[in-house]
Parts: sequence; structure tokens; C-alpha cells
Amino acid sequence: MSSRGGKKKSTKTSRSTKAGVIFPVGRMLRYIKRGLPKYRIGVGAPVYLAAVLEYLTAEILELAGNAARDNKKGRVTPRHILLAIANDEELNQLLKGVTIAAGGVLPNIHPELLAKKRGSKGKLEAVITPPPGKKSKMSAGKKSGGKKMGGKKASSRSKRRAEVTKAAGADSTTEGNPGDVFTVLSTKSLFLGQKLNLIHSEISNLAGFDVEGVINPTNADIDLKDDLGSALEQKGGKEFGEACAELRKKNGPLEVAGAVMTSGFALPAKFVIHCNSPAWGSDRCEELLDKTVKNCLALADEKKLKSVAFPSIGSGRNGFPKQTAAQVILKAISSYFVATMSSSIKTVYFVLFDSESIGIYVQEMAKLDAN
Repeated sequence: MSSRGGKKKSTKTSRSTKAGVIFPVGRMLRYIKRGLPKYRIGVGAPVYLAAVLEYLTAEILELAGNAARDNKKGRVTPRHILLAIANDEELNQLLKGVTIAAGGVLPNIHPELLAKKRGSKGKLEAVITPPPGKKSKMSAGKKSGGKKMGGKKASSRSKRRAEVTKAAGADSTTEGNPGDVFTVLSTKSLFLGQKLNLIHSEISNLAGFDVEGVINPTNADIDLKDDLGSALEQKGGKEFGEACAELRKKNGPLEVAGAVMTSGFALPAKFVIHCNSPAWGSDRCEELLDKTVKNCLALADEKKLKSVAFPSIGSGRNGFPKQTAAQVILKAISSYFVATMSSSIKTVYFVLFDSESIGIYVQEMAKLDAN
């Protein structure tokens, strides 16, 4: 009798275990058959569906966990899930028709409402004050020269104010420091708290601002032969030029969209980030410009910099239309902070000199969503 013993009991292995997924493959097959009763269902269909759903769930939970951590919460709520989906471009596109209960909405206040609240009409006019050394001469001129002298200066000052006001957008705020050669024309706050400031100045002359990193758009050889490179080399001194030359020897040509960093030496900024931005009309030029900006920000985050200053990358010798360059750069900065969810960078300066670029950036910053 013992030789006839029954069959050994074998433990059943689920299809989920065989496929290496957590989501139930058998239940997926049942749901597919219930939804599509007229069709034949392949063996791999429920496995594929379970894997896709598991991946999406893990992705959303990871992003929602990051949002909860940034908001200093220990529990993931529907609000964090909504923020995770809305701040991810692909998930937002996939789930744009889905309403999350108790998720709320993304904060987005129209710029004009903020402008009215702040009373920005008075702030739009940038008061351009002369250097301190000239004040005594002006006051003496007013006393001795009579009303005509004061009238001429008042009219020229009002013309300057009108020009700056024309360049600034409806939501811009303007500040000015006496004796400095720069003017803050517009300020924009992003959803995670970072501030975008538009400055009228030269990027090599930022002694009045606490800028820790300056972006230098250059070529593969980092040769510092253009106007901006020459100005940085002149202000940075001999050591700055030697550091760039050493960087060329050590790393070779800088790839397109690549970014490297050197010390600022005598410059007001602690570091200079050199980037090789693409030329307009080249293959995937807008995508590479987006990548260039994000690589610069990532490098600044590696050094834990709190502020960086950008010129209009790409619109100089690389030939990008100024409007296109501004749109790509602003979108890249906004999406970078949304993707990282946490960054050491708190302020991004756009340092522009010509009135056309200033007007374009003010308009594009006003269009930028608060998320």
C-alpha cells in the first residue's frame, strides 16, 4: 500500500509570481474578459496590463511622497497625489480628464490681480537715480540754475521712466538702488517658491546682487573670445582665464548642451558655469537648448548654489530668435524645479541689456504659469 502512495502535494505558483509583478494577473484577466467578452484574450495581455498599472502606481506614489515630504507631512493625501500628477507633464496628459476627490486645484493667480493687489502701477516706473558723487552737483545746479534747469531734468527723467514702463509688463515690479548700474524690472514667483528676477545690467557687473553662479554661454573650446567671455575674463582676472584654459586641456571639447564649472576668482559671483548651447537651425536645437539650461541648473544644485544669473542663452552668436529662446529657457527652468521638487536654488536672475530682449522676457514671464 505504501508503494502506491498518493501524489505529492505541490504548492501552486500564482501567475503574478511567475510574471514578477505585485498586481494580480488573474484579476486583470477577469476584468478584461468582462469588459471585452467578444474578443479572444492572449496569455500575455493580463500580465502586460498588471505591469503597466503597477509601474504607474509606483511612479505616482513616489512623486506624491516627494510632495508630502516637501510640505513636511508624514502621510500622503489626495492633495499630494494631485500635485504629483499635475506637476508631471506625461502623467498630467494621461490623467487630464480625471478628478481626484479632495485634491483641490493648483494655485494660479492671474498676474493682473496680483498687480492690483500690490499696487504695481506705482512700481512700474523705475526711478533711475544718479551715482552719489553727482548729487551735490545736481543740488547746486538746482539752486543756481533756476526753474529751467529743473524742468529739463524732470522731463528727461519722465522720458526714461516711460521707456522702462513700456518695456515692463503688467505684472512687473521695479526696484532700483542708488548708485548702481542695474534695475530690477520684473519679478515672478514659481509654484515651489523660487523667484525669477529680470535685471537691466551687464552680467559681468553684478556686484550689487548676491549672485553665486553666473552662466557663460560659450562654444566647445570655451575660448572666451566673444563680448561676454571677454568681459568675464577682464573682470575675473588672469587666474580666471588660466582656469578656463586648464579646463579645455583636462576635459577636451565641451559637448553640445554640456556644462562645466570654474571658480569666479575676481568676479562678483563665486562660480561661472560655462555651457555650450546649440545653434539655431541645428537638429533638435530647441530640445538641446532646454537640456542646456537644465544641465546648468543641475550643476548649480550640485554646488548648493542659492542664486544663478542667466544671460539670454542662444540668442546671441548662436542665432536663436529672441522670442523662441526666452520661451524655451523659461519653460526649462520652470519644468526643472517641478521635476526636482527640491532645490538649493532660490533665485534665478535674467540679466539683459537691450530693450528688445527685456520686453520679450517681461511678456513671457507674465505668461508663465505659477505652477
